[in-house]
Amino acid sequence: MKSELMSNGAIHNCAERTSAHPIRHVYVHIPFCARICPYCAFYKERADPAQTERFCLALLAELESSGLRLNLQPETIFFGGGTPTALSTSPLRELIQGFGDLLDLTKLVEWTVEANPGSVSPAKAQMLRSLGVNRISLGVQSWDDQLLAVLGREHSAAQAELSVQILREAGFTNLNIDLMFGLPGQTAAQWEATLARTIALQPEHVSAYCLTYEEDTEFFLRRARGELRADEQTDAQFFELAMQALGSAGYRHYEISNYARAGYASHHNRGYWAGEDYLGIGPSAFSTIGLQRSQNVPDYRVYSDRVQAGESLTSSEEALTPQIKRSESIALSLRTSEGIPSHWLDSWNDEREEFLSLGLIRQDNARVRLTERGKLLADSVAAAFV
Repeated sequence: MKSELMSNGAIHNCAERTSAHPIRHVYVHIPFCARICPYCAFYKERADPAQTERFCLALLAELESSGLRLNLQPETIFFGGGTPTALSTSPLRELIQGFGDLLDLTKLVEWTVEANPGSVSPAKAQMLRSLGVNRISLGVQSWDDQLLAVLGREHSAAQAELSVQILREAGFTNLNIDLMFGLPGQTAAQWEATLARTIALQPEHVSAYCLTYEEDTEFFLRRARGELRADEQTDAQFFELAMQALGSAGYRHYEISNYARAGYASHHNRGYWAGEDYLGIGPSAFSTIGLQRSQNVPDYRVYSDRVQAGESLTSSEEALTPQIKRSESIALSLRTSEGIPSHWLDSWNDEREEFLSLGLIRQDNARVRLTERGKLLADSVAAAFV
């Protein structure tokens, strides 16, 4: 089957995409979900077991073709979605093994797989750990069953806690728990309870995101009809509660939405925030290599067809400029605890002075960082420098 997929020649992604430097970060998009959540804007579809083998082989064929053209020396691999663990154990094993066969993993430090608590089994967890996956990002979102129902999640709080136990028993010592706040009807007491229960489980990493109403989602349409509404003041209150609770529990707030115990900040995400090159594999996946950004076609059936035919997988391309890259680096790096070199803002002296006077940024040791107050307005601050 693999030779059949490759029989029509090499796959053309970005036809001239090459890199003079090693590509150290690989992202893999697996769009399958057992249920479509009403808030999620990522490309996803209900899992179709009849398409699984063909799709997984297409991923490996794209990886093999990319490896022939690019200098892949990954330090991080990230399987996202969708829900990668929506794949059953056998095809997921073959996919993970295939990546191990095709890539030089001698420099790999972090291999993350996103998981849904409803699709974590002991066999699947043990298989992932035995094949080199060393980090799991578990999409819990809330420990309140009522709010999980609002979000359309397929799991309960009890199932999520059992998933944590299963992952620990399988040997995972690097676990991220994804949480969301600003949910419809969510109270401060519910959010505080979710934070407390998360801390009690002692994950190494916590991601806490504010709900956003993205286009092409059910929640966006419901908000447009006036059924749902966002409250910026409440969102800011919840954000402050997260900073206080997680900070007091020993988690370093190293990026606006991310908290980690010492040594457990995400290597993959930090590479992305630093503007490093990365290769995206799979339908809808983005790649940024040098000054070239591209996105694969966002349809797994068309994607698999094009792989088999040896056709271009690209649906869009963007030629970046050094100025665009610098603006993106400012916007992303300013969200991190390291901040940015102060000279990066030399073209925005007026804006820098205004934000300093407003107490939204601080400057020390030739670096600019957001203040605690600035973190509440991070997107607005970053937008001024783009």
